[in-house]
Amino acid sequence: MNENESEIIKTDTDVIVKPGRNIVASMAGEFREELQQLVQEGPEEIIIDMSGIEMVDSVGIGVMIAVHNSLTKHGGKLRIKNADDNILSLFSTMRLDRHFAIEGAQ
Repeated sequence: MNENESEIIKTDTDVIVKPGRNIVASMAGEFREELQQLVQEGPEEIIIDMSGIEMVDSVGIGVMIAVHNSLTKHGGKLRIKNADDNILSLFSTMRLDRHFAIEGAQ
């Protein structure tokens, strides 16, 4: 695994994705491809573990919305977990929590 790839943990029904770096424009194309590939595998849920992530920019949010929309078409769900307070606040302000589950850091 190179340093630009996310850590991916697959279970029978779900996939946990740990990007391990800020979700910003410079990595968004690659991250979108990783997630879209996972969507094609038909998981019930993709969980993005935000541990260690301090920043998500507008391009990163766009990737998450696109993945949410793709998953919904396939009958799946997106969940964000371990988001820090700033990211939690941003997602809440943008009302993204109405579209997919967002959990703060444990």
